[in-house]
Amino acid sequence: MRCPFCGNPDSQVKDSRPNEEGSAIRRRRACLSCGQRFTTVERVQLRELVVVKQDGRRAPFEREKITRSIRIALRKRPVSEEQVEQIVTGIVRHLEASGETEVATTRIGELAMDALKEVDSVGYVRFASVYRDFREARDFSEILTLMETSGARAPQKD
Repeated sequence: MRCPFCGNPDSQVKDSRPNEEGSAIRRRRACLSCGQRFTTVERVQLRELVVVKQDGRRAPFEREKITRSIRIALRKRPVSEEQVEQIVTGIVRHLEASGETEVATTRIGELAMDALKEVDSVGYVRFASVYRDFREARDFSEILTLMETSGARAPQKD
């Protein structure tokens, strides 16, 4: 594993631990050149996923992109980092289990919204506002009305 500090291609594993769900292994490493320590995460990958963007371009699926989007939606919300990881792992597993090697960005967005709706309604509305490109206050009102009619709780003031 290449050192993120000096770029040396050799590092030594000092400690390995599975995460709580057993879906990943965290490895603590030390660079053999500069001595800096860093952590890597190893996950099972069933297949290479390719994301098909709305304009038709294709790009490799990057777990970190959906993780970052979900973290932004849940910023300052009472949702733990473990819950964020569970959401992302659930999305990735669903995509891999589908058997498809290409997945549309719209499908990833819908899966993220479904997961967020179950975990935090404010995070759901935040994600939806970006994903669905809300431009007016009416857009927020419509999604809140939709949440109420579908039986989901509308965001409450803390």
